[in-house]
Amino acid sequence: MRQKIRKGIILAAFMLFPAIFYYFSPYLIIMGASEGVISGSFIVLMVLFLSALFLGRGFCGWFCPLGGMQEACFTARDRPVNNRFNWIRYIIWVPWIGIIIYMAVTAGGFTRADFLYQTTYGFSINDVYALFIYLIVIVITLVLSFAVGKRAVCHYVCWMSPFMIAGRKLRNLLRWPSLRLKADSDKCTDCMKCTKNCPMSLDVIAMVKSGKMENPECILCGTCIDSCRQGVIHYTFSRGV
Repeated sequence: MRQKIRKGIILAAFMLFPAIFYYFSPYLIIMGASEGVISGSFIVLMVLFLSALFLGRGFCGWFCPLGGMQEACFTARDRPVNNRFNWIRYIIWVPWIGIIIYMAVTAGGFTRADFLYQTTYGFSINDVYALFIYLIVIVITLVLSFAVGKRAVCHYVCWMSPFMIAGRKLRNLLRWPSLRLKADSDKCTDCMKCTKNCPMSLDVIAMVKSGKMENPECILCGTCIDSCRQGVIHYTFSRGV
């Protein structure tokens, strides 16, 4: 039931994506920075960073619009991705951060915030240009999902995940109480269902065996919890180890 609810939420988020597209736009952050404006997408980004201090990458597993689209593709293409190449997204992320800083400095710094920046009454798709950009994002997501594997965009392209990973690392450094996974390895029967069903292609059973359930790619979706009939894995709100 939990997974049905979760998938329903992220699919609903994807259905709303045309309306909220600009609130997840990396380009609008650059455009806003060039005008000294903190855009809605910038504000959302900061909220996601702060949420990671207490909820890890829970947004990715429960509310991300493109996460919903990618998981819908699982029925046609259920291939694990190679986690060794997750560094690729930083080739995109680092120059992007540099451009934002440059644009903000050139504009004399941020002078105001506008959550509805470049939207029409808060809605994103308001002209042919916006629709064209939206369709490009959809096509890229589809191509990566079918050509590379499960949630490939999350692993190799996503510009938001590094911020949540940074928030998660800060949380671990400060040892703040937060939502985590915990495993009772003694109960494990090596059925491998947790690893097989993980939407992020993680070696969950190895994490269980090691007793370390912390992984920067874990999106706390709970699929491993609900796949295990032995009740090996469960949620906990704690400081971790």
